[in-house]
Amino acid sequence: MFGALLRHYREMAALSQEALGGKVGYSKSQVAMVERGHRPPKGGFVPKADAATGANGGLIAAAVKLKFSDLAAWFKPMAEEEARCVARYQYESSSMPGLLQTEAHAYAVHKVACPPLDDDEIDRLVAGRLARQALLTRRPPADVSFVLEMSALTRPIGGRKVHRAQLEHLLEVSELRNVHIQVMSPHRETHVGLNGPFILLEAVDRGRLAYLEVQGKNFLISEQPQLGDLFGLYGMLRSQAHGLEESRELIKQTVKEYAH
Repeated sequence: MFGALLRHYREMAALSQEALGGKVGYSKSQVAMVERGHRPPKGGFVPKADAATGANGGLIAAAVKLKFSDLAAWFKPMAEEEARCVARYQYESSSMPGLLQTEAHAYAVHKVACPPLDDDEIDRLVAGRLARQALLTRRPPADVSFVLEMSALTRPIGGRKVHRAQLEHLLEVSELRNVHIQVMSPHRETHVGLNGPFILLEAVDRGRLAYLEVQGKNFLISEQPQLGDLFGLYGMLRSQAHGLEESRELIKQTVKEYAH
């Protein structure tokens, strides 16, 4: 358990909860909640706590295991493959991909789940979703590409303030050299992705997988010809969508619409 390990390293370093909190930007009560497993470690807590307690990577290794335990059980096989991939491509037809969501957006999404989730479950799932975003900035970098429908930019999930922050975050992520975000023109009458969203993964050994999800049902596809068809389809989607700079301008324009 991450919390018990954190307490062990903190006590070995002769640090009080208050002292550790001062080093990582948490209050005494927040550190206590992490140690009891009542609060997931967020933001830069783990690397800061690892350095402050002299854990020498022990807390970071525990957090890697924790991030998979914080995911919905049905998504864990996909997350494990995703964490190892060297390339990841996603077409999304209606919502903001989890890898691009802000914390506030992720909370807003889970709060309207049906059947409803309790607060602890929401905290756990949001923590797992945010932990996956390490893929965007890890070293060595993965090649990550998204093709988004305009509805992902215009549906104000969480309200106007949350949505504006989400769009601004999208612009920040798009500045990463290994991340490519394209938007499908809302004026295009048709395109090859109308059958629905999907995710493609490429492993270091060049093995390939596709992931499809529909109303809680999910499938990992590793066989031809479906796999090759989906990779070819994604290439066509990229050619049909706006280019990278056009897409950034479209996102900027949408941000302005949520200025007030």
